[in-house]
Amino acid sequence: MMEGSTQAHATVEQLGRSGDGMVRHNGQVWYIPGTLPGEQLHLRFHNGQVELLERESSSAERVTPPCSLADRCGGCALQHMDSTTLLDWKKDQVERTLTKSGFTDLPEPSLYQTPPHSRQRLDVALQRVPGGMVLGLHQRGGDPVDMTECPLIRPELLALLPALRQCLSSLGALTSCGNLAINLLESGPDLTLETSAPLSGSDREKLAAFAREHHIPRITWRPAPGKMMETAAQSGPVFHHFGGVKVSPPPASFLQATQEGEQAIRNAVLAGLPPLNRKDRIIELYAGCGTLTFPLAQHGFVLAYEGEKAAIEALRTATHGSRAEGFERDLNRQPLLPPELNQARVVVLDPPYAGCGKQLASLLRSKVQDMVYVSCNPAALEKELPAMKEAGFAVLAWTVIDQFLWSTDVETVLVLSRDLKRIRKAEKKRKG
Repeated sequence: MMEGSTQAHATVEQLGRSGDGMVRHNGQVWYIPGTLPGEQLHLRFHNGQVELLERESSSAERVTPPCSLADRCGGCALQHMDSTTLLDWKKDQVERTLTKSGFTDLPEPSLYQTPPHSRQRLDVALQRVPGGMVLGLHQRGGDPVDMTECPLIRPELLALLPALRQCLSSLGALTSCGNLAINLLESGPDLTLETSAPLSGSDREKLAAFAREHHIPRITWRPAPGKMMETAAQSGPVFHHFGGVKVSPPPASFLQATQEGEQAIRNAVLAGLPPLNRKDRIIELYAGCGTLTFPLAQHGFVLAYEGEKAAIEALRTATHGSRAEGFERDLNRQPLLPPELNQARVVVLDPPYAGCGKQLASLLRSKVQDMVYVSCNPAALEKELPAMKEAGFAVLAWTVIDQFLWSTDVETVLVLSRDLKRIRKAEKKRKG
């Protein structure tokens, strides 16, 4: 035994939010990656660190990871868990958040899990190594792991990676590290490349040739996140359809991770709308470039607000002839005020990971009776739901969507109302 170290046996009690198994030892809580509730572990504790020496028993929910990179790649935390159990775990997280916030008399949730090989959005790290280029996701606290396989992403994206790796390794601008974002649009893969050094003329020629050969309509370059972007190569139009409306998304724009997950979110949002006529106004907050805007416009007139300039410009361009209007507005710095919100029959919001920020207080002070909230972060919901409960909202329906398969991320669509007639009708329907 190492000097100053102790060994102990412990049972995993539950999973933490990061997907690691939680154990207790000498009054302290420790988290062990790759373990599941109920498993018996042999551990070594040394200098404030814990080491798994042996997993002495295996959970009935344990499965063989479908990817040989699972133990090293940082993209998946729970490939060793049965997918049905994983969906139940995510549902339980959301349910605990709701009940902790005072929403106890809940209806049964709707559940959806995306299939493997469906991810259409990919953000990877680039690292030059002797003889080539590593393209992949960071391991925990370490360098990126080369993505030689991946059961998450769409097959056409995986097939593109070897040629992409070869092309990037030939660029002089990639002197050490960089980043690459890929959105698989209907028009083809849309690439946004980050390098610390500027692209040379030769680099641009290589990217243009690669784009033509692999039917990539656009490759965009920027020196760092948040910096000005410029088109490095363009070989065709860039487009995608939302609710039957053709949109030209900006480079590195936010899209839902999978088509299937996007459809599940859209279905849950539309099903959660109160009765509307075509003249009713829907206020959409954090609209992006129109993922929900145009489906919503088939049910009412949409006033869509978004703070990201390029996204709202793409949305505005696509609104011609539709029942939607886009407005550029930073909703944290300049939230919509109650008089502006009061014109809405329903508010639909899909805020960023951190939640609604300053917009929530204004929304709760308004006369809005119905809202549909799309959340990608139970921790943000945990902060915001008590105020919604205090403001008189009830949960009429909730949908849990496992869009990020084998990760700890979970999407939730909440249908909330403080319209007493609608609440009573939902309760009556639920109780039969």
